[in-house]
Amino acid sequence: MSDPATPLAAELVAIGRAAPGGSPDAEPVTLYDRHGVLVIRVGDVVVKAHQADRDNGPLLAVRMAVAARSPGLFLPPLDQPRHVLGRVVTVWPYGEPVSPDAPPWWEAGRLLARLHLTGLSGERAASLPGAEPDGPHPTGALPRWERPVRASQVVARLDVDGREEQVILRAFGTLPAWVRGNAEVPLARNVALVHGDWHLGQLVALPDGTWRLIDVEDLGVGDPAWDLARPAALFSAGVLPGEDWARFLDGYGTGPAMPADGDLWRVLDVPARTLAIQIAATCVISARADRRPLDGFESALVDTCSRITGSGRSPGE
Repeated sequence: MSDPATPLAAELVAIGRAAPGGSPDAEPVTLYDRHGVLVIRVGDVVVKAHQADRDNGPLLAVRMAVAARSPGLFLPPLDQPRHVLGRVVTVWPYGEPVSPDAPPWWEAGRLLARLHLTGLSGERAASLPGAEPDGPHPTGALPRWERPVRASQVVARLDVDGREEQVILRAFGTLPAWVRGNAEVPLARNVALVHGDWHLGQLVALPDGTWRLIDVEDLGVGDPAWDLARPAALFSAGVLPGEDWARFLDGYGTGPAMPADGDLWRVLDVPARTLAIQIAATCVISARADRRPLDGFESALVDTCSRITGSGRSPGE
């Protein structure tokens, strides 16, 4: 990317070059440019222009403050949010993305458990090395994370006449009304600091080989089981190998999402079903936009939706 293609990209490059860790000679690299989000790397700095329709005001500042005060969990921001050409822009250090050839499932589970234990007191917070009990985290100012609004949003974009779309819509109809946005959200059985949009793409590696979380736009206080929902859904669909799922759970250990009786699927049923449906809908929309048939991964998610409709429960049980 020798010449930034847009005025916004040019502004992001200039910000990155001037930031600590940036370099006036660094060649900018576009890391992400989809769904209204633009992320550009400049040397050891990453500059992100956030979606215009997200809550990028005081809540983002609170979430970034949590990241800044938790350097053992998150990449800490390099600066406060700023407004550039009508967009909110944030600046971060660069971290190496997860390699698909060596996904760190155990480390991911351990980091997620540490996140969920942050700010808790007592024996449970001390049960994992590196947890930060009673830390000075402004979790009280964070919003309540209630339900996965993206699931309803992506399902609403489906073409109701398509065969796979109808399978997904029927599965979506089996979800509780509160997940679909048609009823009041019940009180969570327990609450913790949650990422809100967790998957392996939200991990980056530091030069010392340790891992950190990124993307704090959905950080909040809610049921930690929802942070386990995506890998649970992929395991349910048969696209995440059982040994990887086992490594993830072994890393997570006795984190707050794990019920006292050890019956994890009892609390993961609704989250796993929801994410399986959301991922399937996203896959179908992408395939339709590209005018191509579903690939094996995508077909497996649609098949999972069919099984969800038949059983009314997650096929991972």
